[in-house]
Amino acid sequence: MIDQKTPRSLPLSEAITIAAQAISEVMSGRSLTEVLEELEAHERPIVQSLSFDALRKWNRSHELIKQFIPKTPPPEVDHLLSVAIALFLQDAAEGKGYASHTIVDQAVKACGEYDKTMYAKGLVNAVLRKVSLLVQPPEGETRYPPDPIPMFVPAWWRASLKRNYSKVWQAILFQQAKRAPLILRVNQKQYSREQYQGLLSDAGISSSVIEEVAGVKLPAALLLADPVPVSELPGFYSGAVSVQDAGAQLAAVLLDPQPNELVLDACAAPGGKTAHILELSDCKMVALELDGARLGKISGNLDRLRLQSENVKVLRGDASKAAWWDGALFDKILLDAPCSAAGIVSRHPDIPFLRRESDIKALQQKQRAILTQAWSMLKPEGTMLYVTCSIFPEEGEEQAIWFAAEHPNAVRLDAPGQLLPSEINDGFYYALFKKNGP
Repeated sequence: MIDQKTPRSLPLSEAITIAAQAISEVMSGRSLTEVLEELEAHERPIVQSLSFDALRKWNRSHELIKQFIPKTPPPEVDHLLSVAIALFLQDAAEGKGYASHTIVDQAVKACGEYDKTMYAKGLVNAVLRKVSLLVQPPEGETRYPPDPIPMFVPAWWRASLKRNYSKVWQAILFQQAKRAPLILRVNQKQYSREQYQGLLSDAGISSSVIEEVAGVKLPAALLLADPVPVSELPGFYSGAVSVQDAGAQLAAVLLDPQPNELVLDACAAPGGKTAHILELSDCKMVALELDGARLGKISGNLDRLRLQSENVKVLRGDASKAAWWDGALFDKILLDAPCSAAGIVSRHPDIPFLRRESDIKALQQKQRAILTQAWSMLKPEGTMLYVTCSIFPEEGEEQAIWFAAEHPNAVRLDAPGQLLPSEINDGFYYALFKKNGP
């Protein structure tokens, strides 16, 4: 998901109202991605920007709300205040573009645009004026000292990070509270990375090469200094380039597909890794996805990138079962398993609000079922790459250890293991196995 700097295609008051309602949906258990997809195209960029920032700065904004409203306000008011306060808490690097008086005025106006907040105009006005003086004081006065970790994570999540990453758990949360960088993957069937950099330069877009992540060379990764809408990327709609995190680009490179090999992408939607495999090799591909609503995204991505062919099949099916399978053994399998997504919070800041501790055990069982089924579909001497976008060992190293113990014919090959979030990559886990005999 691309996160741009404070777009202004919608009046700020309307955007605050819609963003607050979107956050209310998240708090009721809905994915923010799903909510944003229901908006009109002209509404989405600014609402996404506001709602993302409100979730990233949840701890800080609620520290202030509690300071000025001792009794917890109704959710609709709380969520509107969190959106507005996040605007005060932005710094220049985040593209802040609103004066304090504008934020107050537009937030109060937003109260009047929704029945459930109309009564609170006076309260919102008073609170935001106090917040304004505290976080943006007159020159020479002390600035408000923020909570060192602005992003919310549940207590069990924070405890897991402390237990597993005792020296860097705070750094992980700091990193994930930042806006994720815009990273591209050049379609090397159309352009070399250097050629595409030239196109970007001609369009006035600055980029730099990402040579490698975790010691793995990346032939197609570019980092943009400043995010731009995909519509401004040269050749985007004709398939010249895709948006993909550098950590995610390891998958196809580690799988190392070869011409005419039969490859399975076992949990393929939305199709970024499927496409990358096809960009690297003229292999035979089966892209499998259980969610019918997401299945179309795979074909849409392959169409845009001009990668559809008679050698590519997009199928609906459950990777933990064999009902969809025609019995042909695969040379290579990419298993990007369903997981907590705890490694991609910088791109999806609603995730900590949606996950429950009990989810991890349920996901672990699902991952094991898919691992076991996929292994039975792999040729002797074939390789399987297990991937999750998680930073919880229960979904990463613990699963790799369990799998190797359960399958004596699984030989573990060199792979990065756990990647923690950094300036150029989200959090991922990678384990590669070779099938030694039947």
